[in-house]
Parts: sequence; structure tokens; C-alpha cells
Amino acid sequence: MVKDFLLSYTKLLVNNPEDISIEISEVDEGFDEITIFANSEDIGKLIGKEGRMINAIKTVISGCKAKGGKNYRVNVKASK
Repeated sequence: MVKDFLLSYTKLLVNNPEDISIEISEVDEGFDEITIFANSEDIGKLIGKEGRMINAIKTVISGCKAKGGKNYRVNVKASK
């Protein structure tokens, strides 16, 4: 659910949607780390001015905690 949402949402924000990929790794039993890989040109668009866009994404993801009971950390990295 979280991965599908992030994939479709982030593809709307960037110039190179084909370069977007999402990786979710379990750090602890109640904690997952989400890494959004994007083209290096699009990282600024995902973070936004003063981090507003990534904070909005984190806010929506934190709503998933209520349903699934997991905490999430969201990172944005350049795809290789």
C-alpha cells in the first residue's frame, strides 16, 4: 500500500518518472526505512523548497502508521 502510493505520487512530481523506484527495508520489528530513488535532476523537486514536499510525503506516510502500526523513515537518493 505505502509503496504503491509513493510510486504513483512521486512520478507525478518529477520530470523523469521512469527513473523513480522505491525500496522498503525493515530495520526493526515496528520500523521500516523507505528509500526513494530518483534521477539526480529530480531530487530537488522531491525535497521541495525548505523541505516542504518531503515533509508532506512524510506526513501522509505517518498516516499509514495508524493503519499498519509501523513507523517509517523516508529518504531520497539519486538512482545509480
